Amino acid sequence: MRTLIAGLTGALLALAAGCSQPVQNGIDVLIAQDFAPLAGKRVGLITNPTGVDRDLRSTVDILHAADGVELVALYGPEHGVRGDQHAGDHVADAKDPVTGLPVFSLYGKTRKPTAEMLKGVDVLVFDIQDIGSRSYTYISTLEVAMEGAAEQGIDFVVLDRPNPLGGDRVEGRPLNMAYQSFVGHMPIPYVHGMTVGELAQMINGEGWLGEGKKCNLTVIPMRGWRRSMNFDATGLVWVPTSPHVPRADSSMFYAATGIMGELGVVNEGVGYPLPFELMGAPFLVAEAFASALNAAKMPGVHFRPTHYKPYYGSDKEEICHGVQIHLLEPDACPLTDIQFRAMAYVRDHHPDHPLFGAKRDAMFDKVCGTDLVRKAFVDGKPIDEILRTWHTGEDGFRNQRAKYLLYR
Repeated sequence: MRTLIAGLTGALLALAAGCSQPVQNGIDVLIAQDFAPLAGKRVGLITNPTGVDRDLRSTVDILHAADGVELVALYGPEHGVRGDQHAGDHVADAKDPVTGLPVFSLYGKTRKPTAEMLKGVDVLVFDIQDIGSRSYTYISTLEVAMEGAAEQGIDFVVLDRPNPLGGDRVEGRPLNMAYQSFVGHMPIPYVHGMTVGELAQMINGEGWLGEGKKCNLTVIPMRGWRRSMNFDATGLVWVPTSPHVPRADSSMFYAATGIMGELGVVNEGVGYPLPFELMGAPFLVAEAFASALNAAKMPGVHFRPTHYKPYYGSDKEEICHGVQIHLLEPDACPLTDIQFRAMAYVRDHHPDHPLFGAKRDAMFDKVCGTDLVRKAFVDGKPIDEILRTWHTGEDGFRNQRAKYLLYR
């Protein structure tokens, strides 16, 4: 009966998404394999609330209940295994209230699992939904966890999931490793167009674990996913990856305004029910701002004048005048360009509200993965030149990543 109900649930979700054969995530494929890759092994699981099968059952609970699988420990990234921690907050070790298993934090005293944390573990399993932008810390957790596994001689298994930005979009220059941080840990573009499984293969293949280390990596690929798919086409249900990414298309808006938001000069909608979908400030004139952005004729996007008052964060309780971003043809729109065009408008029309020169400059450079963008703005370079600087290196990365791609 349970199998019948699960099948009906999956079929209904697929029907709701207009997809007759929904994508199967890595966890769904693992279930279909009767967990064979984990048989007889003591398993540690790196996951969070996004680790669910197509019927929204937690991967934690699935592995804990599975015959022949010995789940012995859980590991939590930013926001924690159960998603109960705020962005950027230190996460402590704990005990999982559902399974009673120990939960080790990978966003607390250490980001990389230590020998003590991995004691008694034969294989680390990674099952987390990414959003496709380099600054989102889950892929940094992936890399350092692979390194920890390699150091301890532990197998590493990635249960793959879709990239909600698709597999064709690549935007931004690859990270200059002089600006490596946990919001930019590997030399990839800001929008990389890869799944976590593909990234894991690239991390291993390119020697990014350092000192010649490689982990014994297995990727459980999805079934049915194609690079051209947006998330709605997968037939899957989106689970919020963090409080400010409540929907699958929030991933697109994150790429469009998240870098700019690091400066705290123009609000990006965080603090209001449309996170990353807005750009506004008390000093802007909404109609003039919208008119200038629309005059740039960026493909696939329209900017509508709007006014809003954030409930928290930057500009709390102040009326912000600005725009709502409407992605009419998302595939045609260069997402990351949106924020830079907005920043150029502020620089040129509101010099009394400088973008740079404050304590957030260093974080902006880390998220950009370079100081060249900030310096181009400060030097008064025209926006087209800034964008050329930003997009340098994309074609080279496409060629570099080609041999690690798992899907067409």
